[in-house]
Amino acid sequence: MIQQNRLVAEFVELVQIDSETTKEQEISRILKEKFTSLGLTVQEDDSSERTGHGSNNLFFTLPATEGVSVPKLFFTSHMDTVTPGAGIKPQIGDDGYIRSDGTTILGADDKAGIAAMLEAIRVLKENNLPHGQIQFVITAGEEAGLKGSRAMDPKWMDADFGYALDSNGDIGDIAVAAPTQAKIHITFWGRSAHAGVNPEAGISAITVASRAVSKMPLGRVDNETTANIGRFAGGVEGATNIVVDRVTLEAEARSIVNEKMYAQVEAMKQACEQTAADAGAKVEFKSEVIYPAYMYDETAPVVKLAMQALEKAGCTPRTFHSGGGSDANMFNGFGIPTVNLAIGYIDIHTTQERIKISDMVKSTEVVLSIVQQVAQG
Repeated sequence: MIQQNRLVAEFVELVQIDSETTKEQEISRILKEKFTSLGLTVQEDDSSERTGHGSNNLFFTLPATEGVSVPKLFFTSHMDTVTPGAGIKPQIGDDGYIRSDGTTILGADDKAGIAAMLEAIRVLKENNLPHGQIQFVITAGEEAGLKGSRAMDPKWMDADFGYALDSNGDIGDIAVAAPTQAKIHITFWGRSAHAGVNPEAGISAITVASRAVSKMPLGRVDNETTANIGRFAGGVEGATNIVVDRVTLEAEARSIVNEKMYAQVEAMKQACEQTAADAGAKVEFKSEVIYPAYMYDETAPVVKLAMQALEKAGCTPRTFHSGGGSDANMFNGFGIPTVNLAIGYIDIHTTQERIKISDMVKSTEVVLSIVQQVAQG
C-alpha cells in the first residue's frame, strides 16, 4: 500500500525547502497546499505574533469515515530545522540511507515525520481504509525551545490523545517520559577596585559566583534530575587589573518529576543568595519553566495502543525515558495524553544526519497501524 518511491520523493522535496527556525514562511505555505490538496481542512493560530517566527502553528483535520465513531486521534511534527539548514542537497546512497552532502544538516528532524503523515493520508484515501477523525498538528519554532507549541492556545486542539513523530531511536522506541525544564538567569554584583593597588576594597563577582556554583548540585543530580551551568560571563577582555563587579550566568534544571525540578531550582537559588549575602554582594536569580514534564508506564492507554500498533507493524516496542523536551511535553500540559515515537533519524543536528529509507517506510506503517487500531475500537 505504501509507495516507497513516492514517500522518498516527498521527503526529498520537503528537506530542500529552507526552513531554519524563525524562517518557516515557505515551508508553511507549501504544507498548507499539500494537506488541503488531500482534502483536509486547515486552520492556523496567531502564534507568530508572539514568537516572531515565520509561521503560525498549523492544524489539519481529516474527518472520520462515515459511520466510524471512535476517540479523536492526533499526530504532530514540527516544520522548522536547526542550522545549517539552508540549501540542503539530499543524497540517496547505495546503502539505503539518505544524507545531506555534508555541508548542512539533512532535516529528517522532523521532515521525516511530516513525510510519514502525508504518505499515510494518501494510503488511507487510496485504499478506502476506515478511520476516526485525525488531526495533524505541525508546529513552528520547536527547535528554538518549543516556541510554537508554547505559544499555542489549547482551544485549537481537537483530539483525545496522540503521538509526536519526533524522537531519536530505533523504530519501536517510545519516549513515555520527558523532563520539565527551567531556564535560569543569574546576575551577581560585587564592587570594583584596582586589582593591584587596593583589591581588598573590591568584591569580586567572579569569586562570589564561583563559590555559589561550587555549592550547587549539578550534572546528574539523580536518576530523574539534571542541572547545568551553560554560560558564565563577566569582566572586560584584557582588563586583568580590575576586580570584576558584575557576572552573569545562564543555567538550566530538568527533571521528569515536576516537583524535583522545582526543588533543584530552589537549591541553586539558595546557593546563590547565601553566598552573595556572606560576601556582601548582591544577586538576582530569575527562573522560567519553559515546558512541563510527562511520564507514563506501559499500562497507560496511549502507551498500550502504541505498543499494540507497533507489534502489528512488525516492530519491537521499547519504552524509555527521554532526557530532552519536545512538543509532546506541551500537549501533555494541555491535558492531552501524548507520547513521542522514534522515527529512525540518526545524528540529528549535525552534518552527518541521515535516515534509512526502510525506516521511513516503517514509520509510515506505524502511523497507519495506530490509525487502524483506533478505528477498530
